[in-house]
Amino acid sequence: MSEPPAGRAAGVAAPAAPPMRWRAPPALRASAWLHAGAAAGAIAWPEHWPWAAAAVAANHAAIAAAGFAPRSALIGDNLSRLPPRAALAGQVALTFDDGPDPEVTPRVLDALAAARCPATFFCVGERAARHPALLRRMVADGHAVENHSHRHATSFAWSGPRRLGAEIDAAQQAILQAAGVAPRFFRAPFGIRTALLDPVLARRGLRYASWSVRGYDAVARDAAQALRRLRPGVVAGAVVLLHDGRATGGRPGRPTSVAPALLPQLLALLAARGLVPVTLRAALDDGRLGAPRVAAAGPAT
Repeated sequence: MSEPPAGRAAGVAAPAAPPMRWRAPPALRASAWLHAGAAAGAIAWPEHWPWAAAAVAANHAAIAAAGFAPRSALIGDNLSRLPPRAALAGQVALTFDDGPDPEVTPRVLDALAAARCPATFFCVGERAARHPALLRRMVADGHAVENHSHRHATSFAWSGPRRLGAEIDAAQQAILQAAGVAPRFFRAPFGIRTALLDPVLARRGLRYASWSVRGYDAVARDAAQALRRLRPGVVAGAVVLLHDGRATGGRPGRPTSVAPALLPQLLALLAARGLVPVTLRAALDDGRLGAPRVAAAGPAT
């Protein structure tokens, strides 16, 4: 399957849903008023311009810091936990980033199938184009496939609206072609974003999702270390971040992720706590997508 060009941005390549109306969050509206007030104050009282400049600089620093806080909703909508009704039902969402990977992803899918556990995969577009059979298996097994950008570039967060749109559109098209299903959620590479991203997503009908707990399974020494990090935060309503690939490639001889070894222990923990794994789509749609289908373990074809 040919890879769609990362620069395809003339229009929305594969909309997940009708465009959503975007309204600036309160923090950004307050920021606009602060800028206007600082400008007016500097004109009215020129001798106090350093105070106006300091206020603007502090405001920019706060907005930038919010972009580095994966669970922050200061600069835009952010699904970091499941809705209250899902939490009351004891639901949790297992999410996997940075795949598909031809070595790790099949082992993750096997472990999920053995436990009949649905999950959400945030796929990198160019990797989806290289390994479409893995995405077809994800969908056949009852999992959800979502958008994690096309190239997982470190420069993603610092891009302007046009480039952000190009990356998202290219991944949307690659995932749609590979899986036959258009993503409905987006997660930024490394969980870093700016205030420019939210309106770009709204025009494409995509919702932003982050996480509430992570085990750093892509850098952990072993599964036990990752599980220790996860254990306190694996509660009803949690969105768990795992990986079926590694964005940075890693060092030769080291596993891309300990997720395959971690999953049996993590799934046993969910069962012991009476927690029910669901996809993000199912949690937000209140079951209208139907019961998840999780097939028996088998190789990708």
